[in-house]
Amino acid sequence: MSADTTTSNPNIQIREIQGRGRGFIATHSIKAGEILLTDSPILLYSANPLNNNKNFCSNCFISLNSSSSSSSSSVLTCSSCSYHPLFCSPICQSKALSSSHSPWVCQALNSIHYTSAGSSFDVSDAHFLVAAYNLAVISPPHFRILLSLHGIATPTVTDPGILSLHSLISSLSPPQSVFGFSLELTAALLAKDKRNAFAIMGPQENGERIARAYGIYPKASFFNHDCLPNAARFDYVDTCVAGDGRNTDMIVRAIHDFSEGREVCLSYFPVNWNYKDRQKRLLEDYGFVCDCDRCKVEVNWNDVDDNDDSMEENEDEQMAGSSEDEDLEQGEVDFPHAYFFLKYVCSRDNCMGTLAPLPPSEGQISDVMECNVCGKLSTGEEIDENGNGDGVMVDQ
Repeated sequence: MSADTTTSNPNIQIREIQGRGRGFIATHSIKAGEILLTDSPILLYSANPLNNNKNFCSNCFISLNSSSSSSSSSVLTCSSCSYHPLFCSPICQSKALSSSHSPWVCQALNSIHYTSAGSSFDVSDAHFLVAAYNLAVISPPHFRILLSLHGIATPTVTDPGILSLHSLISSLSPPQSVFGFSLELTAALLAKDKRNAFAIMGPQENGERIARAYGIYPKASFFNHDCLPNAARFDYVDTCVAGDGRNTDMIVRAIHDFSEGREVCLSYFPVNWNYKDRQKRLLEDYGFVCDCDRCKVEVNWNDVDDNDDSMEENEDEQMAGSSEDEDLEQGEVDFPHAYFFLKYVCSRDNCMGTLAPLPPSEGQISDVMECNVCGKLSTGEEIDENGNGDGVMVDQ
């Protein structure tokens, strides 16, 4: 858990939006690359707590192979844990033992480690509940923030999965707090996690990114979704932000200019997902059907229900470019948002991250684009009205 370092751009505000709940609205015009939010998590928990791959810290989740982390000689472990979580430094270990890895958490995770084989519960959900009930004791103000966040419709307390998880946590004798311990609270907490948790990803390796941890961020949770977002989330888990070690902070930057009154949106998943997969994920995990401008176009594609790759195929056809004006015009009709994919989606193989300019300097918008997945920088990209252009990679 990080200290409170949340800073919001004064040009955006959280407001109630009809039909969409609370969200961020631009109160002034926004420039491309502008930092809209820097947010620290109020709760962090490992994505795979009982099977640490020994490559990252169990507290700050920095890579133990990273040049930004401590030397291998300073890597420490918890002698009381059977699964041996690692800590990148004595400072990280000390912080964990007094907060996120308290004696009760240590005991609870050891118990889960021995009972998880063949169990009916999700280990990640169990770890979230352990972390949440621990938060209620070590930081009641942060626990109140967690409870204040919007969640999916609270599942019925007769749900077998919730009953199993609650029974498990009850058997671990959770510490007493002013918030109590009940089946209803367990169900409510799981609903908050389902809607608000952000995955903290490691760098892309062999075309794949693996979640190291999940975090609950007090302000970032208010960004609504759009399938063609105007903002992108950046995290720098293997670096120290501003030299203060807050590598789990989330930074949200504007992808392009947009005007006052526009809602600021992120995409909850890679923008190259096809229509059917996007709608399925949004309905199952977030409880809504998306009717953004892009979805309104793609819902009418004839083959959208017949081929899981149809969206990508349609995009490929439109983004390929054509020397014939009539082909370009037809492409704009079929997929008028193709320019977004040419301009703001990383072209590296197996990446499909979102590009945003680096923050403006002295009022000037940067021409250096950063990918929020592979982290590469590119410059000199000029895309004309026909979608033609080349980028030059910048050494880092």
